[in-house]
Amino acid sequence: MHHTPALISDLGLILSVAAVTTLVFKKIKQPLVLGYIIAGMLVGPNVPLLPSVLDEASIQVWSQLGVIFLLFSLGLEFSFKKVMKVGGSAGITALFTVVFMSVAGWFVGRMLGWSTMDSLFLGGIICMSSTTIIARALDELGLKTQVFAAIVVGMLVIEDVVAVLLMVLLGSLAVSQHFSGATLLWELGKLGFFLILWFAVGIYLIPTLLQRTRKLMNDETLLVVALGLCLAMAVFASHAGFSSALGAFIMGALLAETVQAERIEHLVKPVKDLFGAVFFVSVGMMLDPQVLVDHWPTVLLLSAVVVVGQSLSVTAGSLIAGEPLPRAVRVGMSLSQIGEFSFIIATLGMTLKVTSDFLYPIVIGVAAVTTFTTPYMIKSSAPFADWLGRVLPKRWLQALERYGQQADQVKETSAWRTLLRLYIINLAVFAVLCIAIIFAVGPLLIEVFGKGFLGLGGAFWGGITTFILVLPFIWAMSFRRIGRNAYRQLWLNKRHMRGPLVILELVRVSAAVLIIFLLVSMFFSPGWSLVALLLLTVVSILVFRQRLHRFYLLMEQRFFRNLNQRELSMRRTDLAPWDMHLAQVRLRPESVAAGQSLKELQLREKYGVNIALIERSSGLTITAPGADHHLFPGDNLMVIGTDQQLADLQAALDVPRTTPDQPHLAKEDLRMKRFRITPQSPLAGRRIHDSGIRDQAGAMVAGVERGQERIMNPNGTFTMDVNDVLWLVGNGEKIKEFMEEQKAVRE
Repeated sequence: MHHTPALISDLGLILSVAAVTTLVFKKIKQPLVLGYIIAGMLVGPNVPLLPSVLDEASIQVWSQLGVIFLLFSLGLEFSFKKVMKVGGSAGITALFTVVFMSVAGWFVGRMLGWSTMDSLFLGGIICMSSTTIIARALDELGLKTQVFAAIVVGMLVIEDVVAVLLMVLLGSLAVSQHFSGATLLWELGKLGFFLILWFAVGIYLIPTLLQRTRKLMNDETLLVVALGLCLAMAVFASHAGFSSALGAFIMGALLAETVQAERIEHLVKPVKDLFGAVFFVSVGMMLDPQVLVDHWPTVLLLSAVVVVGQSLSVTAGSLIAGEPLPRAVRVGMSLSQIGEFSFIIATLGMTLKVTSDFLYPIVIGVAAVTTFTTPYMIKSSAPFADWLGRVLPKRWLQALERYGQQADQVKETSAWRTLLRLYIINLAVFAVLCIAIIFAVGPLLIEVFGKGFLGLGGAFWGGITTFILVLPFIWAMSFRRIGRNAYRQLWLNKRHMRGPLVILELVRVSAAVLIIFLLVSMFFSPGWSLVALLLLTVVSILVFRQRLHRFYLLMEQRFFRNLNQRELSMRRTDLAPWDMHLAQVRLRPESVAAGQSLKELQLREKYGVNIALIERSSGLTITAPGADHHLFPGDNLMVIGTDQQLADLQAALDVPRTTPDQPHLAKEDLRMKRFRITPQSPLAGRRIHDSGIRDQAGAMVAGVERGQERIMNPNGTFTMDVNDVLWLVGNGEKIKEFMEEQKAVRE
């Protein structure tokens, strides 16, 4: 008789119960996360209603994978460049809120008589809002395109970063069991070091790897590569002394800068959903309903602290950042709940056995209450902001308006701020790279050279090789010209700034000297070696300055090409004539267009737009679709039109139009080309329908220039003539081959 392994039985039980609870929560329009938690409670040891999980240890391993893949997916949605783009308002507001709520949580915990560690974890738990719940609420209420929603999303991005840092700090505090300023600074410094290293090396290598292997990557291999990179970084982060979840988040953020980001996100989503479900079920397994019943007054108290505290602190932070009062109030009332990271931080405390048993059920209860109140808080934010504007004294409102105007002036970037930022980034990045090479590559080189040769030991040759490797970075850190225009402007026009400018140069040179001293202490005997290596550095930089400059430029160009890869790929398709451009539209399941053919919809005839590409949720991509192609729920449509035409289409289909995050095939293959019809071309005198442009070239005519006349998105009955200039959208190579056969000339 064969016995099914306990792990398989447990997974069957977990997923079966989770399926039922999530269907129920979907029906009552509540977050699925709560359904998973209820499922975990039902199959856990504290509720005897159903059979309990047998192999809890294996389920915990699966739940750890769930955390890894959840944070990997958050990283894919995050990207480093988003942090730079969300603006100062979101950053100032997020940091103010996190500090305020962390302190408030600590004080409330101490007021309730909790231990120091419980209070610290409570502060970390209640300072995080829920990305999933807020995004879902804004989407359902149709508010995602409003200005306050952009600030909300920016805050959530920054809070995700802060949450990862909090996990690292709270984990360190839990292990050491005491708070030390020196320890905190050391952990922050170590974290900053590895973040810079991972960012610089990752952006330099990973997009290049994916780009060069693009033709080998089908969906299966890309999924395997992405998950392999995710788990490799998770292991590396764990060996470096950080959580594996941090490594997964960083790798997701690195992959988010590649042109394959959306494709990877699409492929990883089922994996994330599966393991995420197991994680949230394991969260529910640790929930004891009796503890929740015993502590219901505390649940209500903390729920009130979260709703009121988050609303007030976010509103105050937004006002400090210079936002107008109505917008600040709406932002504040939208961020009044706790969510995914709160569960993860609470789980961290339970796993490390540093928090009390009652904290976890209380957190679950607070999450349930605040999740329920979120839509109502967002709905009432606009009326409340209007009411507040009527009842507050006019002098207060005028003072806030003046402050906002002054804050806008402060946000303007001066030449000194620009130069200082560039110097700090330059110094930090290249110092980190030098230190990493010295401590990571140096010892390996000593082993490679062994006993050495020519009468000199392996340490000497290892040191010389390491010196050669770090020399380009030392040159870039200390001698490369940075921010030429800002520097020249300050030096010539502001004499009082010459002193600080000289100090900046001295700091750069001093940092290079410290790097060389570190190299000497690692490989050579002190004393004459330091002087000799300093002289060798100066001579090498003077002799090989041009070569170092060229080598550095090659590295810099590759780095920034990789960093801007997604944007460059999008700009390639933003070449439409006049005021036409590409926009992405996702077809909602409830849209009236779902299931209809393009012929039935008559989008070109009604709205003057063209659909250049359809991407199915299955991964299938249809370029230049024909009239008989049908639209399915969840389709991504790449649409060509003017702002007004796209707005009309959006209203008709009830689909929120987004920035063109283009499907993976469009990024490499979709181009717009111009061709002039010559007198010898067989296209002259033919209708577009009969020309073969769609069928043979897989392209469409986006526009026609005829003398001074411009026709956008012409229909299929349009007759082409000699000297017409056609704007064609499709695969660049196929268009070129077809039009050469038709004796048309490239414009």
